[in-house]
This record gives sequence, C-alpha cells and structure tokens, in this order.
Amino acid sequence: VQLQESGGGSVQSGGSLRLSCAAEGDSANNYCMGWFRQAPGKEREGVAFLDSDGTTTYADPVKGRFTVSQGTAQNTLYLEMNKLKPEDTAMYYCAADPPEFCGDNRSVYWSGYKYWGQGTQVTVSS
Repeated sequence: VQLQESGGGSVQSGGSLRLSCAAEGDSANNYCMGWFRQAPGKEREGVAFLDSDGTTTYADPVKGRFTVSQGTAQNTLYLEMNKLKPEDTAMYYCAADPPEFCGDNRSVYWSGYKYWGQGTQVTVSS
C-alpha cells in the first residue's frame, strides 16, 4: 500500500483545511489509520486515529477542531481541520496498518505503522 497526502496549504488563524490521504496499491479496507504531524524542531506527534472498526480518537490539542473520516471506498482518509491555530503549523503525515496489525485500544500517539505517506505541509499564520 502506498499513501499519498494532499490538501495542505497556507491559511490564516481560524481558517479550515481538509487533508486527504489516498491509499494506492492494495485495498485499505478495514485498515487502521492515523494522522501525525511534525513541526520544525519538534518530534512527530499523533493527531487523530481511525480504528478498523470505525472508532476515532484525537490528541487533546485538536479535540473539537479536527475530524478524521474515511471515504466510502475506504481507500481515502480525511482530516477536516477547523479553527486552525498557528501552533497547528507542521508537516502532516498519514499512516496505515492492515487489520491484523491493529490490535486493541491503540493509542493515537502510537507510531509504529507499517505504511507512511510523504506528508503535506500546513502553515497557519496569525
């Protein structure tokens, strides 16, 4: 499976962006998938997680502002980002694991995924 992110860009504080992550190659049906971000000089951090059963979890800094979802064909993962803040500025990555790797109660911060995208840049100006 190859993952390709898109939808990044530059917005002003308070604005919105919708990131997409397209899974190409094999079907990503029932995969568990996550969104991560890495700001310059900082470690990569988990942002949102979509489990293979459809449940979602979010990191505290984005709760109530970001929403993770999956397309009908399950080959595209989305991250709807609202009320963006300058501290949301980062490179955003999606990641995926086949269902047999997902386990139970995976944390939004767990980053040992098998598949990763190349990232898309999000810049929020004040």
